[in-house]
Order: sequence, then C-alpha cells, then structure tokens
Amino acid sequence: MPIPSSGRPEFGDVAGTGVPALLGFTVGITAARRRDELASLLERRGARVVQAPALRIVPLADDGKLLAATRACLTGRLDVVIATTAIGFRGWLEAAEGWGLGDGLRDRLAQARLFTRGPKVTGAVRAAGLSECWSPRSESGAELMGHLLDTDLAGLRIAVQLHGEPLPDMVEGLRAAGAEVVEIPVYRWEPPEDLRPVRRMVELIVTGGLSAVTFTSAPAVLSLLRTAREADRLDETLAALRGDVLAACVGPVCAAPLVREGIPVVTPERYRLGALVRTLSDELPRRRVRTVEAAGHVLRVQGAAVIINGEPVMLAPKTAAVLDALTERPGRVLSRAELLRRTGTAGLTDEHAVEMTVARLRTALGPAGSAVQTVIKRGYRLAIA
Repeated sequence: MPIPSSGRPEFGDVAGTGVPALLGFTVGITAARRRDELASLLERRGARVVQAPALRIVPLADDGKLLAATRACLTGRLDVVIATTAIGFRGWLEAAEGWGLGDGLRDRLAQARLFTRGPKVTGAVRAAGLSECWSPRSESGAELMGHLLDTDLAGLRIAVQLHGEPLPDMVEGLRAAGAEVVEIPVYRWEPPEDLRPVRRMVELIVTGGLSAVTFTSAPAVLSLLRTAREADRLDETLAALRGDVLAACVGPVCAAPLVREGIPVVTPERYRLGALVRTLSDELPRRRVRTVEAAGHVLRVQGAAVIINGEPVMLAPKTAAVLDALTERPGRVLSRAELLRRTGTAGLTDEHAVEMTVARLRTALGPAGSAVQTVIKRGYRLAIA
C-alpha cells in the first residue's frame, strides 16, 4: 500500500524525498522507563515499534536497600557524594522525604563535596538548593573518576548514587584508593513480572523480525540475553545481533555487555534518547537499504518498504523477504527452493506459497512488478535495467 510523505523534515527523510528514514524498519525497545517517549520518536521517523520491557523498576518507597543506604549516609561523616543521574538524584531525595529523612539527608549533602556527572544531574542538584563542586565536561564517569583519583581519597567516606545498575569500576576504583564507599541503589531493576514479551522479542531477533533493537541500560541487555539463554536461543540471538539485527545503545556503559560478546554496537555522541534515534536513523538505512535499477524502475528496498521511483509502498513481511532476496543480486536466478530457504522463517512453508508470494509482490509493485521475472523451470530473478 502506498504511504504518503509526511512532509516534515524533522522526522528525518530519505535523501531529501520526504520519506521517513525508518519507514519499513521494525525496531525493538527494551526500555522500561521512558519507553513511550522512545517509541514516539521512532514512530515519527517511520519505524514500526515492538515494545518488550526487559526490566521493571522496584518502587522507591518499598526499597529496603535504598532506605538502609540512606540511613548509612546519616550516620558518621560523609565527605564526598557522587550524583550520576538527574532522575536518580531526585528520586533519592523524594524517597528520603517520604521516610521522614529528607531534611537530614539534605544537611549531609550540603556538608559534603558534591560531584555531578553531567548538566542534567547538576540541574537537579541545584534545584534541591545544593551546589556541586565539579562536573566533567564530557559527562563521562571515566573523566569524573580520573579527577577524583588525582586527589588523596584515603580514609574518605564517599556515597555513590547508582541508577538501576552497579558501577563496579567506579566503586572498586574508589575503594582501591582507600575510600569507604556507600552505594546508593536508586531505582533498582528486577526482571519483568511477565516474561512473554521479552521471549517474543528474542524470537523476533532470531527470526529476522526486527531490523534493530535499542537498549538504554546495561541491565536491560543482560536481562534480554538471560531470557535468550533460558530459552536455549542465546547462540542464535548473539549471531543475529552480530549480523543483520543492529544493536543501538544510548551510551558505552549500556553497550559494554554486548561489546564483550563481540557484537557491533552503535551509540550516539550524546547519551540522550533523541540522539539515539538520530543515530539509528542514520545507521540503519546506511546498513540495511539497497537501491537497484530494474526494468526501467528505481527500487529502494528498506525493511518492509520499497520506494519505487520515489514513491513508498509497504509490503507484507513474506513479500518483503522475497524482494530482499531478489534484490541482493539483481539478475541472478533464485529457485523456489532457494527462496523458500531464504524466507522460510518469514512463514513460507512450501514452494506453492513462494509462487503466491511472488504474485503478491508483483501486484504490490504495480508497473514495476514486471521487473520480477519467471525463468521457466528454474525460478525467479529481478530483471537488470
């Protein structure tokens, strides 16, 4: 079916045509928090979105570990506080207020040297009536650690505000320098109560049902890989992520578990959702778009969409899989058995189904359908211009 142009350049278009850059691509979202915002950004650029939160957030008011850590900050001295995220810092103060510890915690934070990892958390600190003593321009935890380790930390008591994941390099580095570290586990992650959406996402990764999958935290990566392992599909999942399924992470800390598995990952320069979507909008078409000339028509194939002489048309998954196979090497004849093998995971079950899918492809392509030629007793090919 033809898709009209949005006409809005902020959506990110294809070579200035007005066609959304992610049209035809299916992108998986593993985030729990802000997943609707991320989905909206992707959909505005034309993507089809599949959501499967790989984690759930432990409610702060019920989090005994955070309460115990907060009380630990109120006993004895507190020399240094490291605030890593704005939402985590605000959440910590709000939880402390709910427990009747808000005033005491603010007093302790005001007396300590407060370091922030970037401008957003710096804003949260100042909004709370506090002030930071230093923040890295790069927003990098590594730069922050380097700055701290240039000073004598021996004997200091340091609170490190976490956000959903441990920071072993930072914590162990501070302890190795002689500091006593109190970890503040704000917004701890737990596996989702319903694992079915995550299992379904693993299946889509393995079978080619996703063009890309996005991650906004390292625990989400680990949760998805754990789910794949429990389903006995870890090797297939890793192979798909090393191959056709693009992994996009919001930052290097998030990407680390994938990098350790030898998976190529794209990350934006700025660790923001908008930047993540822009990076994906640049990288996915660059890697997964194929443009061919066939029978006098220019076909740009991107996922389940084909742009014919500048006009976008959406294809059913099985039909898109056949076109993708034919355009891989225009002019080459593919047998029905080969097309079945190449696209069988899309739902084709016999050679007759291939014939029916080819017929639907020709119909969907309109006048360009003549480019899909039958080679008697051999199979099908895409006619070279």
